[in-house]
Amino acid sequence: MHIIALVCAAILGLLVFGLGLAVSIFRFRERRSMGHVDDPANMLHKLVRAHGNTTEFAPFLAVLILYLGTQTPSAAILGLMVAATASRVLLVVGLLAWPTLARPNPARFAGALGTYIFGIALSLAVLV
Repeated sequence: MHIIALVCAAILGLLVFGLGLAVSIFRFRERRSMGHVDDPANMLHKLVRAHGNTTEFAPFLAVLILYLGTQTPSAAILGLMVAATASRVLLVVGLLAWPTLARPNPARFAGALGTYIFGIALSLAVLV
């Protein structure tokens, strides 16, 4: 297993579980057992959205990355792994660091676009 694949998968796992923990902490602080207010500027709302979005993509990216990491990946494949992982981190930054989710921002756009592009490329690499 290539170390870069392991590190990328670990980062994706930290995003999933770290965001899940953050949602739980914020729910506890706000005395809310479930759900969130429908305010795109509310931090709990943003955390729930970031966690939900991350759990939609990170697990399958991790599977692709770990599989390809066992196949003696080329430098190009390793670059795709890093780019896909960086895209997920960038998307989370775009969801949490901006004042509101009501308006798009460059980090969110670049993170989402990168997730699609690099995720598709990793999927195709499995077939080749």
